[in-house]
Amino acid sequence: MVIVEDDPMVSLLDRTYTEKDARFQVIQTFQNGQAALEWLSVNPADLVILDVYMPLLTGHELLRELRSRQISVDAIMVTAANDPGTVDALLKMGVVDYLVKPFTCDRFQQALETFCRHRAAVTGEAVSQGALDRLFSPVDAAPEHGTPKGLQESTLERVRACLRAAPAEGVASETLSKQTNLSVVTVRRYVNYLVERGEASSTVNYDTGGRPCRLYRALP
Repeated sequence: MVIVEDDPMVSLLDRTYTEKDARFQVIQTFQNGQAALEWLSVNPADLVILDVYMPLLTGHELLRELRSRQISVDAIMVTAANDPGTVDALLKMGVVDYLVKPFTCDRFQQALETFCRHRAAVTGEAVSQGALDRLFSPVDAAPEHGTPKGLQESTLERVRACLRAAPAEGVASETLSKQTNLSVVTVRRYVNYLVERGEASSTVNYDTGGRPCRLYRALP
C-alpha cells in the first residue's frame, strides 16, 4: 500500500490504522502527488490511500494520470474534499471507497475490508453473481434477518472463528483484537451482537489480581 497525504499527522494516522490489519503493509508514503506518480510509474502497488488537496499534483490529477497511463492500482480517498463535483468525479474514476475527514478507525478499516472484498470478487477465472452481489451491495446494508447495519458478515465470521477456537473459560476482547487485527472497540461491537443473538456468552472474571476482565466464548 502507498499513502499519499501532505499532512504528516493524517499520514501517520493512515499508517497506524492500516497496520492494525495484518493483510496490509505500507511500502511508501508521499506528501505530494507528483512524487507519488513518479514512483508508481515504475513500482507496482495494489492500493493507494489518497488525499485530494496536495501540492504539485492533486489527488484527482494523480488518479486521472494513473488511469491514462493504465497503471493498475486501486484507490481509497481520504480527504476533506466533500463538494459534490469532486466526489462525483472521483467516484466515476472507480475509487474503492471515499472517506471524508475526520474519520474513525472503524470506518477506515471498513474501507480496507471493501478493498479486500473487491479483490476477492475478481480473483479466479470467472466472477460469480454472488461475489458481485456482495461487492456492489452497500457495506452496511443487510437483509431483515441478516447482519445488522454497521456490521460486516466477513468480519463477523472472523470473530466467530476466534470465539470457537477460544479456551473453555473464554477470551478477552483485547485478545480477540490481536487475533482478528481489529480494534478493541470494533471487537466489542461484534461480540456484543453475538451475545445478543445467543451465539456467545459473556462472563466477568474477578480472579485477575486486578481489574475484573470480561470474557467471551462461543455457545454450542
